[in-house]
Amino acid sequence: MSARSKLLFLVSGGLVLLAACASTRSQPVSEWDGLVRQRSTRLGALFVKPDAEIAGYRDVVLDPVEVSFARNWDPNRGGRGPGRRLNATDVEAIQTRLADMFREIFTAELGRAGYQIVDQAGPDTLRIRAAIVDLYVTAPDPMPAGRVRTYTANSGRMTLVLEVSDSVTDEILARAVDTRTGRASGTWTVTNRGTNTADARRAIAAWASGLRQALDELYGRGA
Repeated sequence: MSARSKLLFLVSGGLVLLAACASTRSQPVSEWDGLVRQRSTRLGALFVKPDAEIAGYRDVVLDPVEVSFARNWDPNRGGRGPGRRLNATDVEAIQTRLADMFREIFTAELGRAGYQIVDQAGPDTLRIRAAIVDLYVTAPDPMPAGRVRTYTANSGRMTLVLEVSDSVTDEILARAVDTRTGRASGTWTVTNRGTNTADARRAIAAWASGLRQALDELYGRGA
């Protein structure tokens, strides 16, 4: 199975898991492909291989992050004027910026935990596959000329589906699924590229911190 096929399989499983959790809130899903759900204060759902041995790993291969929008997302909803309409290039740029931000933040957070990001698999190297799915940007901003302001009560949402495995054997050690929403103060406030970017950074930083905490716990370091 190719790397992309594995990622698509992971994403499909993550979305099925989200649907199951939504429909059975009183009975949370406790197992995923032999991985057992662990309590996590930072990730919505964390599943770990029983007796997983993480302590021998020192490096991480961080695969390119896939970013996909929610099926019902329309970048030009609300009858945007010609100068503010988003085209395919604008949409792709949003995906690229988000993927680059993800790699930057995860690299820094994992570095603080003692991991080095590398390009090649090895016996002491973890592989992290991740996808950001169901991305919904309430008011995407192409930064048009002139002073145009958009007000929203919520900047959007996105879901992380992540898998940690042995880079050589591909043995799955952990999976996580978590959904984050942007600023939702209940009042209408200005939304633009700057506020959207800040919200995205906060969400990704929370994911990176949650993963680092999970790895620390598997190491026996505590939170």
